[in-house]
Amino acid sequence: MSMLGNPEDAPRDAHSATDQRADARPSGWLARLLAARKPAVMGILNVTPDSFSDGGRFFDPAVAFDHAREMIAEGADILDIGAESTRPYGGQVPVDAAEERRRLEPVLSAVCGLGAPVSIDTMKAEVARWALAQGATMANDVWGLQRDPAMAAVVAEHGCPVVVMHNRESADPALDIIAEMERYFTRSLEIAARAGITRERIVLDPGIGFGKVAEQSMEAIARLDRLRAFGLPLLLGASRKRFIDTISPAPPDRRLGGSIAAHVIGTLNGAAIIRAHDVGETVQALKVTAAIRGRARETSRAAS
Repeated sequence: MSMLGNPEDAPRDAHSATDQRADARPSGWLARLLAARKPAVMGILNVTPDSFSDGGRFFDPAVAFDHAREMIAEGADILDIGAESTRPYGGQVPVDAAEERRRLEPVLSAVCGLGAPVSIDTMKAEVARWALAQGATMANDVWGLQRDPAMAAVVAEHGCPVVVMHNRESADPALDIIAEMERYFTRSLEIAARAGITRERIVLDPGIGFGKVAEQSMEAIARLDRLRAFGLPLLLGASRKRFIDTISPAPPDRRLGGSIAAHVIGTLNGAAIIRAHDVGETVQALKVTAAIRGRARETSRAAS
């Protein structure tokens, strides 16, 4: 365990960290979150020096650990930690597995001890295997099991949930992006099935901004319900993405309003998990959305 802090001082929910890890083995924690009748919030923790969204603000392990605790206190249901910037609009600097591990080692175990499920955001099977052994309980693959041929086997070996994200090497504005995602996810699910990953452990992510022009990212959110035909939970990560800037110009750290708008619409269209940088504000927005929708249903029932 890293000496970044005492996990016993961290905010807890009804389950202890030990209980959550035990519950995570058959992906029970994910089923519990999805049954809660509200979208779950995944807080983003970038331990990279070149993140598009925060510019390396949490690269320092102690700062990263404090931010993880803060996100849990603000209501994050899951923490998603990544050590290689994928920068959906290009300009990322690829790193090898050894460098990813070097960045993760000072903070991952401590963050896993805070009591919330931890997702490892990596496209490398080697890093995923190591992180899952350290206490991470979910894999988040931005290449949807289609880049590293060993990734599906690692996920199956650990019996953990996996986020399968849609991605492309480059954007093609002429594509019907929804049909493209349907084809892509069909391939990913075939790979998962061959590896022995059960469907209840799979979450689909349309990959907002990845291999898409702004219009396609917006279309993916607007037509998110089309992906519900797969019968799997959907994760939406529109936080601070560039399509917001094309509508209302602003740098990444000034796109909170646009991020919340996209996420609220996404939940109305079927998203079960929201991946966000600004956890407190996102949790509040989703609570207000749920309360108003609940009131509308009550009014409708009373009038009928």
